Amino acid sequence: MNDAYSELLIKKETTVKDRLIKVLVIAVIVLAVLAGFMQPLAWLLALGAGIGAYFLFPNLDLEFEYVYVNGELDIDKIMSKMKRKKVKSLDLSKMEIMAPVKSHRLDHRNHNSNLKVYDFSSGNQSHKIYAMIIPDDKDLCKVLLEPDEELLKNIEKSCPRKVFTD
Repeated sequence: MNDAYSELLIKKETTVKDRLIKVLVIAVIVLAVLAGFMQPLAWLLALGAGIGAYFLFPNLDLEFEYVYVNGELDIDKIMSKMKRKKVKSLDLSKMEIMAPVKSHRLDHRNHNSNLKVYDFSSGNQSHKIYAMIIPDDKDLCKVLLEPDEELLKNIEKSCPRKVFTD
């Protein structure tokens, strides 16, 4: 049994934008509740903001799980450690190139304005983030990943001439 398997969980770091959204939604709820004591219609605003927070807050606490099995890379999004959603399934035999984001090997691809970018990394620029150029349906897309050594070696074994670690 020569199956190549690798699994990795990456926590997306909370950004200033995420914190600002949380603070603003909570402030709207608090102000609407306080206004509800004077104007009963404000309770509807508080209820709407509460429902919005219920659906919005899990999307602000994300983890990405990479599962590599024999040339297939599946990426799942885990929201608030409770809800899992399959985001992407990639056939790496169709991949054109994989290299670090700041690599000169991607220079000719970075100027393509038609590339659709999917960011499945932690968002921390000090970590080594890789870009994968791969066709998606009709278009070409750029997938940002943050693989560990084991996952990188497995991808490199399946596509040795397409993966660069410089």
